Amino acid sequence: NTYRRGNVNEYSHECVVSISFRFAVNDSCSIMFVVKIIYSCLLLLLISVPSFQHKLSNHLTQTATSLTKNKMTKQIVTSVPTEHAPIGEPISDSDSSSESSASFTSDQTVEPHVGYKKVLITGGAGFIGSHVAECLLERGDDVVIVDEMNDYYDVRIKESNLSLLLDMYGKERVSIHRGDMCDEAFMQRVFEETRPEWVCHMAARAGVRPSIQDPFVYIHSNIKGTTRLMELSHQYGVQNFVFASSSSVYGGSKSTFFSEDESVDNPVSPYAATKKACELLAYTYHHLYKLNISALRFFTVYGPRGRPDMAPFKFIDRVSRGLEIQQFGDGSSSRDYTYITDIVDGVVRAIDRPYPYEIYNLGKGDGTSLKEFISLVEKYTGKKAIIRQLPDQAGDVPYTCADVSKADCLLGYRAKISFEEGIRRTAEWYRAAYEKEIIEISPETQANGLSRAASCVELKTQT
Repeated sequence: NTYRRGNVNEYSHECVVSISFRFAVNDSCSIMFVVKIIYSCLLLLLISVPSFQHKLSNHLTQTATSLTKNKMTKQIVTSVPTEHAPIGEPISDSDSSSESSASFTSDQTVEPHVGYKKVLITGGAGFIGSHVAECLLERGDDVVIVDEMNDYYDVRIKESNLSLLLDMYGKERVSIHRGDMCDEAFMQRVFEETRPEWVCHMAARAGVRPSIQDPFVYIHSNIKGTTRLMELSHQYGVQNFVFASSSSVYGGSKSTFFSEDESVDNPVSPYAATKKACELLAYTYHHLYKLNISALRFFTVYGPRGRPDMAPFKFIDRVSRGLEIQQFGDGSSSRDYTYITDIVDGVVRAIDRPYPYEIYNLGKGDGTSLKEFISLVEKYTGKKAIIRQLPDQAGDVPYTCADVSKADCLLGYRAKISFEEGIRRTAEWYRAAYEKEIIEISPETQANGLSRAASCVELKTQT
């Protein structure tokens, strides 16, 4: 900052005179005094050369520019979402922190934690939770499963998922606790007994349409349950808290390609509103207690051991048995269907990388229309679908498609399974799992309009 282009000579002369005078006053040794005077003269002569002036000026200008760029980069990263955020601090979807994933570069990523983990998984008997547990166990981690075992769909399917894990890995590595995560005493006991340092919160009351009929159940399970879990996580020093959000938070968005930095303040169902509320509470816990938290917005997950109330399972089952399926709308609606192994890969990557606070989309990155979906089900079941067309349902969004560039950048996440391949694998699993049983899935006759698989069946994972 001292040397400026255009006045290098002037300042250099002043600098040398000042140095020479200081040497003369302070140095009592005459020989050293002479040497320093000679050195000062040589320095004066060298600085007076125009070519040297030019090089020196250019060097100082380049250095100043580099420092300015570094400072600007640091400001971009540290300005959101909190005034005390360290480098690598997450970008949330709030108005004050609207930065795209392009702001993140490789030198800001968190290296994955390598080594043994004990992971508490809520909803570990369910579809996604049981697959995450299986993946962690397979690589050598131990799991603590907490599940309410509610009857949103047939409890025997969840029991089969737990039996699969216990048969493969044993009680020494799979600790199962049955109870409501909103129960303070129960959850306190689980944390006290197991002392997990990693939490994967997959439990939630799911379903857009049922949430419209009974929003209070969703508020209790999703908001109260998540808050209880975060409170205990900060009390017991959990290293990383990962939880399932949902693509439904994009609700009334006019975008066709959903990214984490767009506003999600217009949910169109109570379910979506509870997931948005959980994201806000998660940031609060990060801000107050420095709890590392990652929120994962899942995009329509399907695959083996899938929930029977979800369209992929229902359509494959009903088309296979020659039963009618319901098509809401004209078939042009589109979803970003994401195969279960891709979702599990993203979840585990988030568990391994304890960012301070992040929100990620986990999806395939492209949509599939309902018409194409039904066509693929027909192809891999070998049956023609019997379709009853109905009006669009309240609470549904016409299309979803994930921008996964942020998850790619920070987690190294990329979906690998195409929708056609995923439907082929799911139909193959269905035939193997249910070929011995005749099951009835009839949404019209079940409470709350939910589907149920009526038999306890052998649930095999075939990928």
